[in-house]
Amino acid sequence: MGKIHHPVGGESRSSIYQEVTDRIIRELEQGKVPWVQPWGQAKAELALPKNASSGRCYSGVNILILWGAVIERGFASQQWLTFRQALELGGNVRRGEHGTTVCYADRFIPKSEIERAAKDGNEPEAVPFLKRFTLFNVAQCEGLPERLHGVCEPVPEREIAPHAEALIAATRADFRIGGARAFYVPSGDYIQVPPQPAFFDQINYYRTCFHELGHWSGAAHRLDRDLKGGFGSKSYAREELVAEMGSAFICATLGIVPTVRHADYLGSWLEVLREDNHAIFRATSQASKAADFILAFGGAASWAVALDRADAMEVVA
Repeated sequence: MGKIHHPVGGESRSSIYQEVTDRIIRELEQGKVPWVQPWGQAKAELALPKNASSGRCYSGVNILILWGAVIERGFASQQWLTFRQALELGGNVRRGEHGTTVCYADRFIPKSEIERAAKDGNEPEAVPFLKRFTLFNVAQCEGLPERLHGVCEPVPEREIAPHAEALIAATRADFRIGGARAFYVPSGDYIQVPPQPAFFDQINYYRTCFHELGHWSGAAHRLDRDLKGGFGSKSYAREELVAEMGSAFICATLGIVPTVRHADYLGSWLEVLREDNHAIFRATSQASKAADFILAFGGAASWAVALDRADAMEVVA
């Protein structure tokens, strides 16, 4: 991985990786899946966490961190601001409030690298780094415009979701309806899912479709992920993790409550995370890219916040 640089306060980026990974592992060990929250008990609307100033949604591992904070602390909003942004919007963070720490990935060129490149006649190489920054939920602020406290209505259970149908159709993926199992076949580039009436809760049909579209997005001529791992392998578990979270991110964007589609992989996910404290960062980055890729077929604007810099995150990871 090379030399670790500490551009902010001398803090090791490895400690950030480990801190976030340990938090995710603890939740999984307790049977809690970070990308599937108990939204029925939540005060906040179902949605991706959003920056209230820019209007853009957060991506990658920051979705899991902010969703967890909304549930744990009972916030009534999915909208977040930095301390400075709250002031710029005419409000402020209430005295005594504690923020939520998220991650920012980027790259910079150290002075020593500039000098080395000039001496050797080469282009200087940027060094990836990861640092923390703090967000506050709008529920922790006062004096903000009323529009920042609005909510959206979730999609009712057991009803067809036209917007989900439209997105699935817009991808032009080869969907084959039938059978009792759902799967994606990379060699044939097609998805098979059971007919919607076969699902006990018909809304699960959409959750399943988006899970399989998550796999579909990883084909070599699309996002080019490793889809060659056999059942039970670590690469298979990693890809399932990406598809699970990608489906959850798409569902949340469409107002459909995410659920765990493949809880039987929990042990495999834990094994992957325990072995590599970068794994959850890679998986959430890839899941955000998969969701963004699929949502773009519906004409939706990219919802990844520039602060996340998913491409830089992948370099760091």
